[in-house]
Amino acid sequence: MSRQVQIKQASPRDYDTLGGIMYAAVRHGPSHYSQAQRRAWVPEIRSGPEWTKRLDKKTIFIALTSDDNAGFMSIEPSGYIDLAFIAPNYQGRGVFRALYEAVEAHARSAKMRRLHTHASLMAQSPFAAMGFDVLAHEQVSIGNQTFDRAEMEKHL
Repeated sequence: MSRQVQIKQASPRDYDTLGGIMYAAVRHGPSHYSQAQRRAWVPEIRSGPEWTKRLDKKTIFIALTSDDNAGFMSIEPSGYIDLAFIAPNYQGRGVFRALYEAVEAHARSAKMRRLHTHASLMAQSPFAAMGFDVLAHEQVSIGNQTFDRAEMEKHL
């Protein structure tokens, strides 16, 4: 990474920022999904009570540079990694690895024995690089769009 990235635990005041990172990653980053699929997945920047309710159930790590928000990753008490999004200008620059290392350290300190996720086509390679194995390939529907993804896991 050319800029120093700091990883910190996100708080509720970061939730709108996280919604913006997710939107930018899905709608403007490189993708194996069509524009129609991207619009169905993230039609708008997430915010508000439903977004807050979803995020409050997770431990979330956010990657920050001195002048930007680079990405975030969440983990649930079950070891499920629900959200992992990197801002387009930071993809391929080690931000995913830095966030994942914080998530895994948190999981190990909480005595979790297994991490698992449903990885998009873009996230499968980074998760595989962190030692995750594919359990199954699957398709899910959002609106009138179908998405390929993989269920993946890593034993700690």
